[in-house]
Amino acid sequence: MTDVVLLAGTRKGLFIGRRSDGGPWEFDGPHFNAQAVYAVAIDRRGPAPRLLVGGDSSHWGPSVFSSDDLGATWREPAAAAVKFPKDTGASLERVWQLHPAGPEAPDVVYAGTEPAALFRSADRGESFELVRPLWEHPTRSGWVPGGGGEGLHTVITDPADPDAITVAVSTAGVFRTRDGGASWAPSNDGVSAVFLPDPHPEFGQCVHKIAQDAGNTGRLYLQNHWGVYRSDDAGARWSDIGAGLPSDFGFAVAAHPHRPDTAYVFPLNADSDRVPAGHRCRVFRTRDAGATWEPLTKGLPAGDHYGTVLRDALCTDDADPAGIYFGNRNGELYASQDDGDSWQLLAGHLPDVLCVRAALIGQ
Repeated sequence: MTDVVLLAGTRKGLFIGRRSDGGPWEFDGPHFNAQAVYAVAIDRRGPAPRLLVGGDSSHWGPSVFSSDDLGATWREPAAAAVKFPKDTGASLERVWQLHPAGPEAPDVVYAGTEPAALFRSADRGESFELVRPLWEHPTRSGWVPGGGGEGLHTVITDPADPDAITVAVSTAGVFRTRDGGASWAPSNDGVSAVFLPDPHPEFGQCVHKIAQDAGNTGRLYLQNHWGVYRSDDAGARWSDIGAGLPSDFGFAVAAHPHRPDTAYVFPLNADSDRVPAGHRCRVFRTRDAGATWEPLTKGLPAGDHYGTVLRDALCTDDADPAGIYFGNRNGELYASQDDGDSWQLLAGHLPDVLCVRAALIGQ
């Protein structure tokens, strides 16, 4: 008996889907009604799966919530889980990312925030501490907020090395540490910043999302503000793999959980026209690390379509064949149970879908 849990964070709450042993999907919600949910995570490293949610109340402000019973009940720490130290002069605007680390760090969870910062938890998300070396990085004075703000929105950890962490910031680019966060270096060689006078700066790129290859933890896929890239050396250098796509502008990228060299993107027309490329609802897949791309459309709307997929609104589960999921700003939630070959609409008329995460939770 295998269950799949699917979390869909929206502009007005969290919706939770469950599917048991290949049966029909069942949804409940909204949890955190009227709160914008920008970050969700499913942590399966403990005795029970833990759901983590970054909620953003227009009245109470942002917070991090957790559940160990798949959303039946929720906990919020008595003191703010994510809080900037007083001496920074900063205050938390939003939690953009919640990322459980690998098996080598079983209780560690990272949070990426706006203002752009990385926080580390050693108690599975109950409390967090600011990673000061990144906050105090000498390039920070040159970081400029993107159109959606200055957010640290991506955290990638090496499953075998808890000291190797890669993050992405809009619009500062990619930064890496190999010593557990004690020191950080920009890692944007080859990534273009077409909106700057110098299109190849050390930092300042508007990286939208990064995903890690299933077969090689040093292989990364990057969706940029114009440009789709691949790195084969954990982000030290990047090469353009956008040829063959209808547009290399977009927000989301995800990697297959088991198949090496396989990744997914959802191209948009342009930064000035943020709708699906060609007004067609299409996920594109590569199975050769970006040498070629194929559109995946079976079961998706065939006519004009305007549902934008945001940076964290495309994900995979860890089934085989894999479940692939995306939500859009039309409030539609789609799923594929066959690596993306065919799709079905799971839910419609939701609020804007901001983020999705899915995982197997039972055997």
